[in-house]
Amino acid sequence: PVIEVTLRTPAALDAIRAVAGAVPEAVIGAGTVLTPAQVAECVAAGARFLVSPGWTDGLLAAMTASGVPYLPGVSTASEVVALLERGVREMKFFPAQAAGGTAYLRSLAGPLPQARFCPTGGIGPDNAPEYLALPNVGCVGGTWMVPADAVAAGDWARVRELARAAAGLRPGVRDAGGTCR
Repeated sequence: PVIEVTLRTPAALDAIRAVAGAVPEAVIGAGTVLTPAQVAECVAAGARFLVSPGWTDGLLAAMTASGVPYLPGVSTASEVVALLERGVREMKFFPAQAAGGTAYLRSLAGPLPQARFCPTGGIGPDNAPEYLALPNVGCVGGTWMVPADAVAAGDWARVRELARAAAGLRPGVRDAGGTCR
């Protein structure tokens, strides 16, 4: 029931509004949030969570002030430590595969066990289970469930089947005792 609409096209905010209005049981969020102004626009459009590929102090302050859960992006241990210092425990790990994948996240688990990640970037049905098996990974994100050719063809049955299969990759919901900021 969770859908992230990335702010990569001019239609993104309208898409968030449309999904939030038509499917109120869906948890619709905004991804690729890059500026404090976008934070406000996304929340006003109905986004119930925010995701960014990185963060700045200004963006982090706007996300915190928004009152909705958020995942600021990281790809280095220093970025993780800086967010932990600011009280943020849940983070997006991007670009996951290019930044070291499961081996990198496994390496972070020892010295930074309080950090939890949502890896994105290079995640698909073949490697998602490897990520989901890690103790510091709460979820994964990816676009493999919504291939461009299926969207262009209006093949919603294919998208539903891919989403159903993706949901089946997670044998059970784990809770590490934290909540998304």
